[in-house]
Amino acid sequence: MKYDRTKLADLIVEKISSQKEQLQKQFLNSKNQIGYFFIDDLLPEFISNQIHEVFPKSDEMTLKKNLRERKFVSAQMNLYHPLIEEIIYAFQEKKVVDLIGEICEIDEVIPDEFLYAGGISMMGKNQFLNPHLDNSHDKDRNRWRILNLLFYVTPNWEESYGGNLELWPNGLKEKQITIHSKFNRLAVMATHNNSLHSVSPVVYDGYRRCVSNYYFSKTPMLETDTFHVTSFRGRPENRLSDFLLRTDTWLRMTIRKFFKKGIKENPHVYKKNK
Repeated sequence: MKYDRTKLADLIVEKISSQKEQLQKQFLNSKNQIGYFFIDDLLPEFISNQIHEVFPKSDEMTLKKNLRERKFVSAQMNLYHPLIEEIIYAFQEKKVVDLIGEICEIDEVIPDEFLYAGGISMMGKNQFLNPHLDNSHDKDRNRWRILNLLFYVTPNWEESYGGNLELWPNGLKEKQITIHSKFNRLAVMATHNNSLHSVSPVVYDGYRRCVSNYYFSKTPMLETDTFHVTSFRGRPENRLSDFLLRTDTWLRMTIRKFFKKGIKENPHVYKKNK
């Protein structure tokens, strides 16, 4: 059977609805710091396996390699197997968006058809994503980024392999919350001025694969939220990289005071006519 975004969305809604009360409790209990929830076995296993099997290879993606991060990414979905685009946009079907909004008690949740900073990502050995705050807005700086959805699709990925989502609700001086990037798990987290998070370095000779979506809103997650670029920090054990990354953030924020959308266009956007 061929699974398009509508059928995939039906399966996602069915699974999430079956645990809606528990998921809402998990999110609301953590909302005062970094609200989050996760759910396992999101889709029938054979479908998630298919997504993994058709996931693009590293040489078909863009390598981001700098002090902030090392990972493979892509937003240009029409270059790949149709199932990749279908699963991404299944999370943008209204019934899915509305359900997740209800769980997080957020009105007027808006998905991002352009996949600004979303899409797919892959991390191999020694790759990582340093602690950071996500860019506060969409590509046109009209809407606030409020939720990050991460769907993990690498079978048999052990927590000890690294590549796990880390939340730092009390800052880098306190121990992080680690969410295992377990196969067929969906993790949802709030994004705001205090939602510092990272991905731990991969220590295994393999690839952790992820399908990503961001949701936006006309109003920020917190009343105290302000505009900011993606703002990186170094890991607690690396003070030098922390200093360099904080300087880098300051420079990019200074540029944005004069150029609202930056000096050049962010290339990580789905250009559907390409």
